Amino acid sequence: MALWQIGNTTVRSPYRLREALIVLKKSEFYGNLLGKEQETGFAKLLNEKSIVNVDRLNREGEADVSDLGRKWRSALAQLGFVVIHLKHRQKKGIDPEIESFVVDFPNLTGRPYEITPNGNRLIMAESVAEQQECFLRALTAYWIPSIFETRYKFPPFSPLRFVLDILLKLEKKGEEPVIKFEEMAAIVQCRTYVDGIDNVVLEIQHYRNERKKSENKRKFDKEMLNKSVSTLSKKIKPNTLIDYSDLNFRYLKATGLFQAKRKSIALRPEKHTLAELLVSDIGKTFDHSVYIKYLWNGAVLPTDSIIKALEVVENIITQLEIRGEKVKIPGLENLPMAEITRWRYQLEERLLCLKEDEFADAQSKYWEEIVEFLNFFKTRKSKMTSRQGEIIKIQRSESPAYFEWIIWRAFLAIDSLANKPWEARRFKVDQDFLPLSHAPGGGPDMVFEFEEYVLVVEVTLTSSSRQEAAEGETVRRHVAEIAEKFENTEKKVYCLFIAPNINSNTAETFKIGNWYKKDDTKIPLQIVPFKLEDFINLFTTFFKTNNRDPVKIKELIVECRALVNRDAPEWKNEISAETNRFISRL
Repeated sequence: MALWQIGNTTVRSPYRLREALIVLKKSEFYGNLLGKEQETGFAKLLNEKSIVNVDRLNREGEADVSDLGRKWRSALAQLGFVVIHLKHRQKKGIDPEIESFVVDFPNLTGRPYEITPNGNRLIMAESVAEQQECFLRALTAYWIPSIFETRYKFPPFSPLRFVLDILLKLEKKGEEPVIKFEEMAAIVQCRTYVDGIDNVVLEIQHYRNERKKSENKRKFDKEMLNKSVSTLSKKIKPNTLIDYSDLNFRYLKATGLFQAKRKSIALRPEKHTLAELLVSDIGKTFDHSVYIKYLWNGAVLPTDSIIKALEVVENIITQLEIRGEKVKIPGLENLPMAEITRWRYQLEERLLCLKEDEFADAQSKYWEEIVEFLNFFKTRKSKMTSRQGEIIKIQRSESPAYFEWIIWRAFLAIDSLANKPWEARRFKVDQDFLPLSHAPGGGPDMVFEFEEYVLVVEVTLTSSSRQEAAEGETVRRHVAEIAEKFENTEKKVYCLFIAPNINSNTAETFKIGNWYKKDDTKIPLQIVPFKLEDFINLFTTFFKTNNRDPVKIKELIVECRALVNRDAPEWKNEISAETNRFISRL
């Protein structure tokens, strides 16, 4: 049996590759990323730019992190976003094996790890839809094994088309057209076309039928993983299959073709036509001599043809109309290709907005799940078990993004927003409304506008004295900027600063109730530092008492601000005490 994976487990989030490319392009390592010194420097730069949190550097300062630089470099090269270096013993200069390839690329010299056309396309992609198309071009072009992935011992195949083919055949057989997490782990990623696509589908059907009969589903899944591990030529642990399954799901979803359904992936309805077009291309034999050029440019997609692009646009319009959205594009078939592509991106973004509205409206039904996630961040454990019995693990590097995300979901559940859910957050989400990264600097994490007031929400997982240094000035400045924006309206601006624990120095900074603009005019600030535990108790009470009026949050903030004449440690305690009194009145 084979075992394949897309990417590597160091770079679990494909969307972070764009950030790494931007850093690489502006750095001294562009076209100069060979050797331990450069690999270490690149890793340090990624850490400095907050693309990755390197614990070794934070603990030891001068620790060897060249392995991390190599992993990120490898992830970029694997999908064709940078020029791969084939001659491993050569440590600098132009790779002679690459020279013949770069002739057709006027902006490439053949130096190791320059950015390719598809890599530059990803850098320029601002919207999620545009970024997903870059990943779709990469994974449509991507075959394994290739001339630079020789560890695999099976004939070349396209993992993306393989997965699409399985989903479409499951659908034709009347099976639920999804690939479940355990099915990816134990079956799909351990098979290729050599095994026969129909045989793989039958194996999934058999797995589902046997699992239904099983009284202990978790035990059945574990036994299936152990069985798969035992048939692999390379000795690995069952957890490796789980890690690879998570990784493959993430990279496949980055193409925009798939959506998550609990612990499964399924085709997005508006992408069904595109999936069929990609699978119809499956019979081509692959020519290794042109592979690298194909990968560097990014694959030619069916949507690059006007006829096929129009089919996809019509499919998206159908999905919009199902949701009550009327779309009229006069003379679409007569538009140039660039204009059709622009319309496609706009329609995809509009469809995503409608879905996000649906997502926001549904959050009140999931308030108990939201509490589970909030408690996960309170306890700071490495994993949690959901109410459905699923084991959920959040990577440490992704924790800040997921903390912002769950607080955002909490306020969507409280409801009554005057602004849109995508206007309330500054972090980006994918097609399943999962966070791609934490909110960028230069503004607050979240801004929730209600009918009577505006609430800025800033969050952090930092609890030490670093909390004040990292958050004290920036939070106050962000709140002042929002307050200035609304100063000519009737809405006052308040702020909740939420953290697992509040450092007294942070509380002391937020006690200061003023911010001065450049002209020395004063902006009063209404900031309350809130322990996560207090927020959980308040949020839970809102739902248990069916009393979730957002005005009550403003009332609590006003009451807590009335206590600022205490010393910071005492004020923190009074905020918790006042919250408990407030809850008891609810």
